[in-house]
Parts: sequence; C-alpha cells; structure tokens
Amino acid sequence: MKETTHFGFKEVPVDEKTYRVREVFNSVAKRYDLMNDLMSAGLHRLWKRVAIESIAIRSGMQILDLASGTGDLARAMSRRAGSEGHVVLADINDQMLRVGRDRCIDHGELKGLSWCQCDAETLPYPDQSFDRVTIGFGLRNVTNKDAALHEMHRVLKPGGRALILEFSTPVSAPLQQIYDVYSFSVLPTMGQLVAQDKESYQYLAESIRKHPNQETLAEMMRQAGFETVSYQNLTGGIVAMHTGVKS
Repeated sequence: MKETTHFGFKEVPVDEKTYRVREVFNSVAKRYDLMNDLMSAGLHRLWKRVAIESIAIRSGMQILDLASGTGDLARAMSRRAGSEGHVVLADINDQMLRVGRDRCIDHGELKGLSWCQCDAETLPYPDQSFDRVTIGFGLRNVTNKDAALHEMHRVLKPGGRALILEFSTPVSAPLQQIYDVYSFSVLPTMGQLVAQDKESYQYLAESIRKHPNQETLAEMMRQAGFETVSYQNLTGGIVAMHTGVKS
C-alpha cells in the first residue's frame, strides 16, 4: 500500500504531493504578489522586514532563500549582504522562479543574486555552504519537513542561522475563530475574483491548518540539530518566526 501524506485536508500518495503543490503555484504565480498584499492587507511586508532583522545579515554573507518564489525576501537580504555577498533564490517551481527573476529585473536588482530550481529536501549544495538559510511561507508545502530541516542544517556553516517564517496557530480562541472565517470563506472567494483560482486558495487555508504549531516546529528544528531555537509570534500567532543556530 502506498504511503500517503496530506495535501491540505486530503490524503494523497507521497509521490504526488510535490506535483500537486507545483500545480498550485503554477496557477497563482503571476498574481502571487498581488494576492499576498490583498490577503494580508500588506502585513506580509512587515513580517518579512521583522524576520530579516532577526538574523543579523552582514555584508559579504552567503545566503540561501528556499521557496523564494517572487524573491521579495531575497532582494531585501541581498541589499544587506552588499556587493560582496550573494543570495541564491531557490524554489521547486519553475514558474515562480521565472516570475521572481522578472521582478528582480523590474527592480534593477540582479547583482549578487542567482537562481536554482531544486527540492528543499535534497539541496544540491555541499556541507557548510551558507551563512544564512531562510524559508518564507514555504515549509508548509514541503512533503518531508524533517528532511528539509536537516538539509537546511547541513548546508549552514558553523555559527550560521536558519530562519523559518510561516503561517502558524493564533494564540487566542477569539482570534482563531475570526481567522477561520476569513480563511475558509473570504480567502477562497478572493482567490476566485482576483486570481480566478478558488481551489488553490482553499488549499492555502487547509495547508496552514496542517502545518505544525509553534512548539512542535521548534522541537522539529532541535531534532534536526539546531541549537538556540526560538520563535516569535507575529500578529497574534497568525504568523510565527522561528530561528535556530548551527553550532
């Protein structure tokens, strides 16, 4: 019998999830940035700014940004890493990478950036290659999260830091109730009206509910080898920012 995993609230064969996730992001790639602004009322920009501040990027650093998508997190980190630094925009989805490269061209920000289509579970880089490894709003889509966390740890240099920015579990019951109504009623409707794709945004809401909560993810990071693991809730826990250090 085939091993299964979750795709939103559905159970699918493990070897099908990557394909299904790819189809979701192929569908939404061109409207991805617009939908992010609409869904979060622009708050995603603040969340990313706070996240970047938390990992103390310095000039000359080598950085890997997983699930980089349209590249807004990577571009912001590249400015801090400076002309001597380098940021790799990595994503399993070629359509997202193409849109991301177009965004970088539009912003005139190509220097110090490169692109890699790869799977976060099997990174094509040697051990101890990067000073920072980040993943913003992408870990919930990874089939084997433990494998991805181990890979993040492996490619970090000693003393390097990992950052995971992801939707999480609201800290209060009233906020959870409001969030549920928004996620399962407003969000899919918005996806249909703006991106002509209700199903992909239904998956988004479901995938958030299946993602490990704050404490569970922190423990998963420790099991992957990270030390000094901590997290900070943003907007009442709707989003959480986890960090860890490789000793």
